[in-house]
Order: sequence, then structure tokens, then C-alpha cells
Amino acid sequence: MKFFAAALGLAAALVPQVAAHYRWTSLIVNGTTTTAYQYVKPNTNINSPVTVVSSSDMTCNAGASSAPGIAWVQAGTSVGFALDTPIFHPGPINVYMAKVPTGQTAATFTGTGNVWFKVAELGAITDGGSTIKWPADNLASFSFTIPSKLVAGDYLVRIEHIALHTASAYGEAQFYISCGQIHVFGTGTSSPSSSSLVAIPGVYTGYEPGLLINIWWPIPATYTQPGPAIWS
Repeated sequence: MKFFAAALGLAAALVPQVAAHYRWTSLIVNGTTTTAYQYVKPNTNINSPVTVVSSSDMTCNAGASSAPGIAWVQAGTSVGFALDTPIFHPGPINVYMAKVPTGQTAATFTGTGNVWFKVAELGAITDGGSTIKWPADNLASFSFTIPSKLVAGDYLVRIEHIALHTASAYGEAQFYISCGQIHVFGTGTSSPSSSSLVAIPGVYTGYEPGLLINIWWPIPATYTQPGPAIWS
């Protein structure tokens, strides 16, 4: 039975999936899904994933450019991303933020340098090798909380869903990426230390056990979420 299930999963992974690709198109602010690309940087990648972890496309997707607006979000409240199509492929979600440097805005900043810190993630549920489940399956949106202690200012907020259906070979993990433009307001006074900051690209080599993995057979006993720990 386990082999049959694994065979079905592998067969599904080999079927052309262009129609099953998806994009994070809209921010969810104050419980409202905003207009597509009003606050999310548009890109030229249509709905294709990024697969080269050393590429600058990893930052905010290929050809990312300024969105027309910057959403105001209070520290300690929820913000999210909505998709144009629910998540089809198995894999985890990571969310990063980056403080915009002085002299720039969330619209102009491209996210270069060691500026990113993780604020949320959604991984796998494992049970020692009998099954592996992905809570991100079929999600049409994902929301998370802006840290209440975060200092005010403009930020980029970056979401990625990492599709692992063909990730048993190096370079075959698929990253579905978007960056939102927000301004955080509130009374927070904290910022991540330099040890909590990473560069994107640079945070992944592609050889991490959560990126180079056969999720079908043998079923993984555990799953290691790629990327740094969540900043708290």
C-alpha cells in the first residue's frame, strides 16, 4: 500500500503541471484581500517557479518591479498573501521581512544584502515514516502576525511556497515567490540583530535536507524546514 501511494505521487509529479502553477498576487490587510498587485511587486515570471537558488530572481521573483501602493499594517496584527490559484504542489511555506534602508521606500527597495529575517513558516507533519502531510496543500491564502515589538518603518515582506514534488534531484525544488510592500506602524522598538539576518539569494545552497528530498519513497521520517529560525 505504501509503495502504491508513493507510485501515485510520483506519477502525479511527472504529469505536466503548467496549469497547476500559482501566484501570490494580493496582500490581505485588515482582513480584506486587496487588488492584485496593488501592494505586491509584479514580476515577469507569469506563474512559473524559480529553481536556481543563487539567482537574483530568488529575492522577489523574476523581473520584480514596484507596486503602486504601500500598505499600512500595525505591528502585532495579521497580514497575509492571497493566491490566484490554490496551492497544488506539496511543500512548505516561509515568510521573510526586510527593513527598508534610509532614503528608500518599500516601492523602490529591491531587497539586496543581508537584510531578511524569517517571521513565519508552515512545514510538514510527519509520524516517523508512515505518512507525511503538508498543511499548505490547497491553501488559497496564508496569513501571519507582524511581530508586535518590531520597530516602525517601511518593509518588504516576502512569501515563498517551496514545491517538493520533484525535489529528489538537485535544483528541482520550485519556489513560488512574491514580495509585498508595507509600512509597519506601532510602538515597537526592536529590530533583528545581524545574526538573525540573511541574504536572498544566499540563504539556501539547494543541498539543505528540506530542499533536496524525495518526499514520495521512502516516506521521510522527519522534515527539516529550510531557512533560519523565526525571529522572535
